[in-house]
Amino acid sequence: MPMTDKPVVLITGAAGNIGRSLAGALQDRYRVVGLDVTKGDTNYPVIEVDLTDEKSVVEALERIGTEHGRQIASVVHLAAFFDFSGEDKPQYKSVNVEGSRNLIRGLQRFKVEQFVYSGTMLVHEPCSPGERIDESRPIAPGWAYPRSKAEAEQAISAARGGIPVVFLHLAGVYDERTSVPTFANQVARIYERDFQSHLYSGDTDAGQAMIHREDMIDAFVRTIDRRDQLAGETVILVGEPDAIGYDDLQDRLGALIHGKDEWATLRVPSAVAGIGAWVQDKAEPVIPDAIDQGTRPFIQPFMTRMASDHYALDISRARALLGWEPRHRLEDELPAIVAALKNDPAAWYEGNRIPPPAFVTEAEAIGEDPEALRVRHDEWRRKAHGDTRWAHFVNIALGCWILVQPVIVEVEEPALFWSEIIFGTALIVFSTLSLSWRMAWARWASAAVAAGIMAIPFLFWTANPAAFLSDTLVGAFAFGLAVGTRPEPGTSMVAAMTGPDIPPGWSYNPSAWTQRLPIIVLALIGLLVARYLTAYQLGHIESVWEPFFPGLPDEPEKNGTEAVITSSVSEAFPIPDAALGGYTYALEIVTGIVGARARWRTMPWLVFLFGLMIAPLGIVSILFVIIQPIVIGTWATLTLIGAAAMLIQIPYSLDELLATVQFVRRRTRAGRPWLRVFLFGDTDSGQRKPRTDEFERGPAEVLREMWAGGVNLPWNLALAALLATSLLFTRLTFGADGTMAHSDHLVGFLALTVISLAAAEVARPVRYCLIPLGASTMVTPFLFGADATHSVASIVVGALLIALSLRRGEIRERYGSWDRCIV
Repeated sequence: MPMTDKPVVLITGAAGNIGRSLAGALQDRYRVVGLDVTKGDTNYPVIEVDLTDEKSVVEALERIGTEHGRQIASVVHLAAFFDFSGEDKPQYKSVNVEGSRNLIRGLQRFKVEQFVYSGTMLVHEPCSPGERIDESRPIAPGWAYPRSKAEAEQAISAARGGIPVVFLHLAGVYDERTSVPTFANQVARIYERDFQSHLYSGDTDAGQAMIHREDMIDAFVRTIDRRDQLAGETVILVGEPDAIGYDDLQDRLGALIHGKDEWATLRVPSAVAGIGAWVQDKAEPVIPDAIDQGTRPFIQPFMTRMASDHYALDISRARALLGWEPRHRLEDELPAIVAALKNDPAAWYEGNRIPPPAFVTEAEAIGEDPEALRVRHDEWRRKAHGDTRWAHFVNIALGCWILVQPVIVEVEEPALFWSEIIFGTALIVFSTLSLSWRMAWARWASAAVAAGIMAIPFLFWTANPAAFLSDTLVGAFAFGLAVGTRPEPGTSMVAAMTGPDIPPGWSYNPSAWTQRLPIIVLALIGLLVARYLTAYQLGHIESVWEPFFPGLPDEPEKNGTEAVITSSVSEAFPIPDAALGGYTYALEIVTGIVGARARWRTMPWLVFLFGLMIAPLGIVSILFVIIQPIVIGTWATLTLIGAAAMLIQIPYSLDELLATVQFVRRRTRAGRPWLRVFLFGDTDSGQRKPRTDEFERGPAEVLREMWAGGVNLPWNLALAALLATSLLFTRLTFGADGTMAHSDHLVGFLALTVISLAAAEVARPVRYCLIPLGASTMVTPFLFGADATHSVASIVVGALLIALSLRRGEIRERYGSWDRCIV
């Protein structure tokens, strides 16, 4: 048939996806002309129009009349505004209602054989499972979008004049790669194992009919072909007659995606689900004026109210008037839909306008197949979790112990009594949930409960030593078992499955067990000291060992340690300060255990937390020791031991912290969101070498790597440490007193702190801080009136500190870009 002899079909929304598909099906027998807000890339003419502007519609139609004639076989009105926020946005009125009215009015100047409106089955009142709706079903749309479609139909009916109109009430459209948002998001939630995929606020037997894109196009073509048989106004329901129930659909998708025959779905009361959806929506940032549903959580409060709406269709009229029968069924197409998702997850998410899960974009960024990575990661996590599931059974037992402990050990404090019952119950619950490899969040919840168990005995100043001992030990063990076992909880898929153990440019791994053990051992020393002192502060023991230092003149019955830990400085805290130190030491130990050997990049936040616990605790310990003779008037041997252990800890923690900072900066510069990298880790450049057991070596080699990896004390700094130590004893060696003695004491401890930091190769430049400390040592005798001998000694010590700080010493390891900073 020559082009000029073909009947004209006018399609609104012609540049869109469905418009192009329909045009392709019609072009062999019809001359297709399009209207759209933009021309798009089509092989048929598309005229730009703004349907909300009556003048724009008239001008566009006049152009069609001039170029293609005023005889139109069929007008197919596809253009519409759609939004899944549930809000009654003004575009529903301006585009869907007024735009449809402007179009049908403008067509009165043409000879139009048929007007076809693309409607939705959702304008009808829903039915119940086991029933079907037909065209006589009352019009009762439940939310803004179908309401606007119903109003548009009323506007068309009122203004159509003599133009025959067909209202096609379509089911939800899908094909192998795209589908309506409700179904697409349901697939995505199950694919991502989203917790919300197990929750539903409606009747799980309810479902909604669907229609394959090819069947929908066929229905439009048949409607156009039979235009001479469809007079007046005709409503036709078009879709697959059966609707798969939500629960059944969940199970089918779970089996196809994850090989799980049943996907557990818990029915949540509609009111509770609505509140949850509202809170989630308000907690998420929304891009102003954006209509892409991907910018905010998909599940909106209005959806929870209609979750029981059921739409199964009686398509008798479509069969009778159009000779139409669906050739596809959703249940038969599900394998192809899931296959399309798995074959190219990024394209599937983009096609459905759903923000992809992080692992998809991360895998694509490094050239990995997202689906292959997901499968490999799931298999690894399942096996690793199975190997360590015993830890969560142990935590259940520990929770039972804490639950019954108040009665067994006769806890008398009501607050502690009920706290132990509550925390014990919570540990049982979360540890039970942790038995599932998919519930990593429950492991963190168990750890939080364990941290609370560790704290409650000293928060309530318990006088029960058994409760104190049990709570602190059980809490620490439960914490370590909850999150210290494989697999690492909360680590991103890409971080867990790809990337090196050794940071780029480094000669060793700062997160290796041999690097962490010195800190853990030293923290254990601090913990034991702190627990012993806490027992005295809580009244569990009557005295504390002190071999060297006497008490204060006004409290001769107390030795130096007892005087210090009961001083006004210690009692300024609302809780026992030794207990707070012990609590931090315990957390330091368990967080030192948590994480695999590449945690500098798999758990950056944990490394920062680990470092932050060491640094503030170290500062507090050092300051407390500094002020003891100055403010309190005596010393405490055990606090000196704790401070020494802390001083030695600090340099061992700096290399891992540096590696993590470098990593986060490196990934941020590579375009990765820094907050996600910080919280969930990421891959990095470099190859992962085959992993071996670090302890399959001789004891001497293991010990050497433990104490020397990244830390060494050159002879000049060792000598400076001896000189700094001598400043602590000028009360004995030179008879110093008053401000002069205090000054020597302060400078000595500060110098020792600087030397401790500089022992870490990555912090070697810190040694230059000895220069102002040395200079102050040379000046203080003249400011505070030291005798001649003391003055000469101070000048010599100060000059030596300055001189000894100039030599860097040997740097045995490499630290990537940081090497140039180690001067």
